[in-house]
Amino acid sequence: MRTPMHNLSGTVSVDGDIYEWELRREPQWSDAEGWKGMTIALSQQDCQRGAVLEFPPPKRLLKGLQRGRLQINDAIVTRGIRAALLAGWEPASRGKPMIFTVDADGN
Repeated sequence: MRTPMHNLSGTVSVDGDIYEWELRREPQWSDAEGWKGMTIALSQQDCQRGAVLEFPPPKRLLKGLQRGRLQINDAIVTRGIRAALLAGWEPASRGKPMIFTVDADGN
């Protein structure tokens, strides 16, 4: 059984609305751009427009250390959702998913 820290998807409640999240990309190396951080896709239940959170690459990778376990939890996802909403994400609107860059804590 997985612990909550290592789930790759889940749901959280933010201000009474239910949001689903899913890990889309783990940190990875790109020859063109170097290390890229993980991305998490978000959607509000029963709404059309999604969002994508782009995180910075973990510091340990930038220092040349081995990959560690991904640290995703409800608190990070919740902060990311709030940051996306504050930055203009409107889940009930139509259109392509919006992309938001956040820090390692989801802010």
